Amino acid sequence: MVDETLEMIAFQIISNVGSAKSIAMEALYAAKEGDFVLAEEKLVESKKYLVEGHKIHTSLIQREAAGNKVEFSMLFMHAEDQLMSTETISELVKEMIEMYKRFGK
Repeated sequence: MVDETLEMIAFQIISNVGSAKSIAMEALYAAKEGDFVLAEEKLVESKKYLVEGHKIHTSLIQREAAGNKVEFSMLFMHAEDQLMSTETISELVKEMIEMYKRFGK
């Protein structure tokens, strides 16, 4: 795999999961204001970006499983870190929204 290709793939992951994280936080802010309809809509939108980031990441795992070595770089490690932290943040936001629903402001 050419470094430039891996670099572009890393940026695609970062871009998608960055959007997912930002939108998940928008969902939390909406819930904090009591707008649970908007919060749920934002969660759905966020999930689309997170799934896309996972698809791109999975394609690299499949390449390596097929015997095509994937070279690691700091940029790729950053992309993976962003993917995992966004997944964690998304789950926490879902739980926090449920808490807002249950306990109010």
